[in-house]
Amino acid sequence: MEAYRVLEIKQSVFENNDREADKLREELKKDRVFLLNLMSSPGSGKTTTLGKTIAALKDEFRIGVMEADIDSDVDAAAIEKTGVKVIQLHTGGMCHLDAGMTRQGLEGLGVQDVDFAILENIGNLVCPAEFDTGAVKNAMILSVPEGHDKPLKYPLMFSICDVLLINKIDVLPYFDFDIEKCKEYVWRLNPRMKIIPICARTGEGIGEFADWLRSEIKAWNGEA
Repeated sequence: MEAYRVLEIKQSVFENNDREADKLREELKKDRVFLLNLMSSPGSGKTTTLGKTIAALKDEFRIGVMEADIDSDVDAAAIEKTGVKVIQLHTGGMCHLDAGMTRQGLEGLGVQDVDFAILENIGNLVCPAEFDTGAVKNAMILSVPEGHDKPLKYPLMFSICDVLLINKIDVLPYFDFDIEKCKEYVWRLNPRMKIIPICARTGEGIGEFADWLRSEIKAWNGEA
């Protein structure tokens, strides 16, 4: 007689979340709201990049930002200075957001007057990659000091993203970071990944990222 049962809870959780994420995307499509999920390690420059990107696009789109963090409201305070709508999401210790949590964030943000919503996810290259948030596109930032071998160490993150921003290219002379080798590793995992070298501090490359976003938003709204 079997002494105990083994339940594959993890698989069930992911399946339920995937269904919720698909449902959320359908609703966003209907409401003509484009949701970008931005991910990276802590300290890679997400908030600075976001600020520069908002400056490039805020005259064209009604932008709303959800700043997710385990605690604090430092990032939300920084983004608020850009003049766009922003709310802070506290995860209560959780290292990721799933579709249900993202939905709560969107309800708190209020998407009735937003064309372009951005979720700045928890700084982590593991957990956020495992959960579909319901976003239309996933973007990630890899900073030069982190090293060009990160795609080998965190393959799932690089596999599920649509665009990679290689940030802090201004310090390339001081680090052993091989951009071509990084591209090779990334495209081996994800041949369709768009890769854009940037410097969030100076704004270099932000224009190309903004152009990519414009194109994706238009395609989402059936305008391409």
